[in-house]
Amino acid sequence: MDGLVMAGQLLLGLSILIILHELGHFWAARAFGIKVEKFYLFFDAWGFKLFSFKYKDCEYGIGWLPLGGYVKIAGMIDESMDTDQLAGPPQPWEFRSKPAWQRLIVMLGGIAVNIVLGILIFWMLTFKVGESYIPNDKLANGVVPGIVGKEIGLQPGDRILEVNGQPIKRFEEIASSKVLLGNGQLTVERNGAIKTVQVPGDILEKVADHGIAEVVSPRVTTKVGQVVPNSNASKAGLQPGDRIVAINGKPVQFLDQLKQELQSQKNKQVQLSVRRAQDTVALTPLVDKEGTIGFGPDISEIPEESQKYGFLESLPVGASKAWGSFTDNAKGLGKVVTGQVKAQKAFTGPVGIANMFGAEVNWLKFWTLVGLLSMALALMNLLPIPALDGGHALFLLIEMIKGKPLSDKFMEKAQIVGFVIIVALMVFVLGNDIFKYVIK
Repeated sequence: MDGLVMAGQLLLGLSILIILHELGHFWAARAFGIKVEKFYLFFDAWGFKLFSFKYKDCEYGIGWLPLGGYVKIAGMIDESMDTDQLAGPPQPWEFRSKPAWQRLIVMLGGIAVNIVLGILIFWMLTFKVGESYIPNDKLANGVVPGIVGKEIGLQPGDRILEVNGQPIKRFEEIASSKVLLGNGQLTVERNGAIKTVQVPGDILEKVADHGIAEVVSPRVTTKVGQVVPNSNASKAGLQPGDRIVAINGKPVQFLDQLKQELQSQKNKQVQLSVRRAQDTVALTPLVDKEGTIGFGPDISEIPEESQKYGFLESLPVGASKAWGSFTDNAKGLGKVVTGQVKAQKAFTGPVGIANMFGAEVNWLKFWTLVGLLSMALALMNLLPIPALDGGHALFLLIEMIKGKPLSDKFMEKAQIVGFVIIVALMVFVLGNDIFKYVIK
């Protein structure tokens, strides 16, 4: 059932993005009097389709192959590779009969809609829920580095003050692209002294291996927030509000210190000194094979602030978030191209995206992911690969510079090359997904 919920959310999100992307091409073509022959969600490969109908000389339908969608524009060499029309003389309602600047707008129409959609989604989300964040200057206990944080040189209790010389106002900035894109510098206060921590260029690979939660987290004390029912902690008598002050006689103040001690006592009974109101009580829980006893910290110790925005105030904030995701993806892609990050660590396909949506329907999370995917789709379609919008746009720019179009024969071969590249990328991404999320 969980798999069906994840797959359903993925299909719904992708369907929204594909339909609106293709509508961008459709509207632009119709605006310039170009005939659109087909409008399909998913591909009707080899003529098979799930549903179709005809309206005003255009066939609308749903194909069976969920790898995207397309509009078939008259007089254009596209992924359908239907060149029969090109054998006759150009007709005034065909793509090839229009000026290059009009054809360029048609090609960029889908990308434009994806960008506008991404901005609109983040605008509405910002207006609806505002922003919640952890003020960095109020983390009195500093941070706890995870696996990735320790590898780059952070230590428990560090207070991270700056990224690349810029003061950090929100804790979330530490796990943002400012740091994760690598080759940066953190200014850290450690035991009253100012230190510098260099962020390596391959930190994104480490995050891909271990998860973003393994960078840093706010440091909390050993105060108990919740006790798992029927856990070893519950059986030993631990209660919410208790504060663990020692384990086996060794004083502990912070949760990370306690966790470290518990990890060394797996499958053993330990003695905890617990401060409860004005008293100190002794408890003897059993540590399980995972090195835990079954309680959660008091997260109210982590300060949180929120900010609400008016309708128009939300627009620049939402647009900044949308554009930030676009530029972050572009920088990440640049790291893959230059070999700083391995492709198998950087790219996520349908299985990974479905996992991001999760097994529960959370509309805030759903629309956030759709907004991010819309900006990612805009970027991918801008790539100068034949058969993608960016490839068509590149050829049109060359035509505008040369003053004459590229030959039909060249365009046919370019489409074939582009199609092979795209299929190879799809196979790679899907195979990578299966290896990461299924086999592993």
